[in-house]
Amino acid sequence: MENYDNSLWKQASGKNFGAVLITGATSGIGRALAWKFASLGANVILNGRDKAKLDEISGNLTREFGNEVMTLPFDVRDRKAATAAVESIEGKWKNIDVLINNAGLVLGVDKEYEVNPDEWDTMIDTNIKGLLTLTRLVVPEMIKRGHGHIFNIGSIAGDATYPGGSVYCATKAAVKALSDGLRIDLVDTPLRVTNIKPGMVETHFSITRYHGDKDKADAVYAGLKPLTAEDIAETVSFIASAPAHVQIAEVLLMPTNQATGTISYRGK
Repeated sequence: MENYDNSLWKQASGKNFGAVLITGATSGIGRALAWKFASLGANVILNGRDKAKLDEISGNLTREFGNEVMTLPFDVRDRKAATAAVESIEGKWKNIDVLINNAGLVLGVDKEYEVNPDEWDTMIDTNIKGLLTLTRLVVPEMIKRGHGHIFNIGSIAGDATYPGGSVYCATKAAVKALSDGLRIDLVDTPLRVTNIKPGMVETHFSITRYHGDKDKADAVYAGLKPLTAEDIAETVSFIASAPAHVQIAEVLLMPTNQATGTISYRGK
């Protein structure tokens, strides 16, 4: 792996290097990303709605790895709060070299014409508008510094719609379009943009979808070995460590026994 020794945290050895900002960092993929990047020596900025959980994770990371950790408790749907939080960042923390737009969720399995409008608002405001807000707040400074990598956590759901998921699938299709569009907009800069599209990942995701019904959530993964949040974190960190001239634009990763968003093998 010698070709990958110029990762952000190794390039910056002995210098003030940039931080990694992760949205939705209190659980699941976001939490795994925080642990992975902290283990590599990066200073991490953790965002989430639950301040107590952020503080707990921050303390654990500092004890485990000795890293400095900043927490930014706000809801990505709240543009004013997000703006105030990002603008409050000072000193070396302002040099954000990796932005991971991870905050996202799915609610319910209703048909499109039966979806609760409050639920589609939550999905659209989190999965699309939240991503746009953080991109708008962070990327201009990356351009000024001439360095940065933006990861958008999309989904296999953005490739093809499945029953009971039309609004969620639409938001993840938007994540792909926004990732591709940002990559075009940044083509004359050294910045890189990557859309990560996981298949089945066993986190709190399905429990949220089924409004806390763990039995229904567990049934989603029955009969096969799903991906873990740590699998996604490993993938992101590998891509972030690629040589500066390498841009991995999009990654679709699934469990071995999943073929598409709707076709999988669950044993006999």
